[in-house]
Amino acid sequence: MRLRSAGAARTVTGSCHLLEADGARVLVDCGLFQGPAALEALNRGPFPFDPASLDAVLVTHGHLDHVGRLPLLTRLGYRGPFHATAGTREIAAIILRDAAALQREDHERELRRAGRGGRGRAVPLPLFAPEDAEEAIARFAPVAYDEPFEPAPGVVVTYRRAGHILGSAYLEVEAEGRKVVFSGDLGNRQSSLHPTAAPPEGADAVVLETTYADRSHRSLAETRDEFAWVLNQALEAGGNVIVPTFAVERAQQVLYEVYRMKSAGQLPDVPVYLDSPMATLVTRVYGRGVGELLPEVAEVFARGGDPLRPPSLRFTVTAEESKRLNDVRGGAVILAGSGMMTGGRVLHHLRHNLPREAASVVIVGYQAQGTLGRALVDGAKRVRVLGEEVEVRASVHTIGGFSAHADRDDLEAFLARSDGAELLLVHGEPEKMDAFAAAQRAAGRRVRCPELGVPLEL
Repeated sequence: MRLRSAGAARTVTGSCHLLEADGARVLVDCGLFQGPAALEALNRGPFPFDPASLDAVLVTHGHLDHVGRLPLLTRLGYRGPFHATAGTREIAAIILRDAAALQREDHERELRRAGRGGRGRAVPLPLFAPEDAEEAIARFAPVAYDEPFEPAPGVVVTYRRAGHILGSAYLEVEAEGRKVVFSGDLGNRQSSLHPTAAPPEGADAVVLETTYADRSHRSLAETRDEFAWVLNQALEAGGNVIVPTFAVERAQQVLYEVYRMKSAGQLPDVPVYLDSPMATLVTRVYGRGVGELLPEVAEVFARGGDPLRPPSLRFTVTAEESKRLNDVRGGAVILAGSGMMTGGRVLHHLRHNLPREAASVVIVGYQAQGTLGRALVDGAKRVRVLGEEVEVRASVHTIGGFSAHADRDDLEAFLARSDGAELLLVHGEPEKMDAFAAAQRAAGRRVRCPELGVPLEL
């Protein structure tokens, strides 16, 4: 068996791992690199394998950093299906269509700018076009949880619930008499939406994400108390509350928490705006995936309610509706993407609200190095937003407990029944990965950290 990582090796994004076993070549995920320009430039580099030679592609879940390069595989010669759960297929379709549209818009904008300077030919084409996204979406083949299947001769795969987002799975891949587990992204055991992943048994190797492997999240109870306090303090100050949210899972979780607080009288009935067409679509998908949610959430749906639609929720779908929120001076909660503040409608809200002392920004998700979100988390007093220098007078709060990712304790619980397995650590910043690796080696485990494109014999 041989593993070669073409992404998420010594970094968080771009998940893409090739397993060669029993003569078969099976790819797990093919995601987009996101973050600083140097990292995003890797999206245009060659794969360390020939896509046409792949026997199967397995998709763990629908986040862009796990599906964003699937259209490149089909364009470069892969002719097979993308195996995924039904929930992942629905979310990936939304994500890929949105990514194609954004790339086209960015390309057209850069062409206009370059044309004014006589540099039109220097603007690179989008990574993939809408038709490439549609071709990839059409290739998704449904997979059921807990039912083994054979995507390639000699390779048996079982999808297990990962508790990360709707449709998410970790994979048990059996070949050559051995079992390799690919964690994908694992959920927080204290998620307010998703059940906890059951740990795998008898793995010989585990390819494990390490996004938050250096820390423990705050408890859900403490996180909820903190979130309620921050929202009430911000609203009492008279300003708007801007919540940059990822369209998948985080937006739905925040909506559910606001629903709970309003139902319990912990939050005044102020207007809540979901200013994200993509998050609006994903919220509808969540409403159809009730069977994957925690019983207490599903019970609200069963009673005819909607726990993802708190009172006074308003969807702002069109650009004009979004622009009108600039006239709202205070007393509103505005959820908008992107979650790391690297683009999207949230930038307009930040430009208008960061200079206001009464306003607040509540950060509820991971912020990669080099992003605007990370600068705010690190206490920047001035930031650049949409080409303008903006002074940060608004209050900035970070709520880490709502993370959809496993923390150190969750990862160790996931490994509890695989004592003899070798660990291959991926999907993490080097310092976090190395800290976890050292702790696991001290506990007697064998640990390696794959390098980008370098094959490892298992």
